[in-house]
Amino acid sequence: MRKAALKAARVRLEDMRKSLMHEIKDDLRQGREGSKEDGMDTYDLASEERDREISFILGDREREKLQSIESALERIDDGSYGICENCDSEIAPGRLDAMPFSRLCVSCQAEQEKEARSQRRFDDERAYRRLATTEADEDSA
Repeated sequence: MRKAALKAARVRLEDMRKSLMHEIKDDLRQGREGSKEDGMDTYDLASEERDREISFILGDREREKLQSIESALERIDDGSYGICENCDSEIAPGRLDAMPFSRLCVSCQAEQEKEARSQRRFDDERAYRRLATTEADEDSA
């Protein structure tokens, strides 16, 4: 990649990291301030717990995204940024513009997602078979 493109990618990734860190700090602050349970009924407490759960899930996503950004900055430093980790092809500039922390080219990403869907389907079928076998065992007892 050209130096100008790498520099622009670094600036963009650093801006993303800064923004994400700010969001995480705000979420933590709101979580500490919002945990006053005095005078709340059962429904309010359940709603509050659901909100905390959603916030926790989003927090995991934010941490994963932050880790991806950090990894992309490391790849810029070591010279491997913009190269697909699977096939060693160059990642399209448009893809890097859309997702500057991309590790895979479009075709390798599509293949990975296809394999993940297939694995999920296999796991779901296996779980269904186990459930069906367990129910049949209970019915015969």
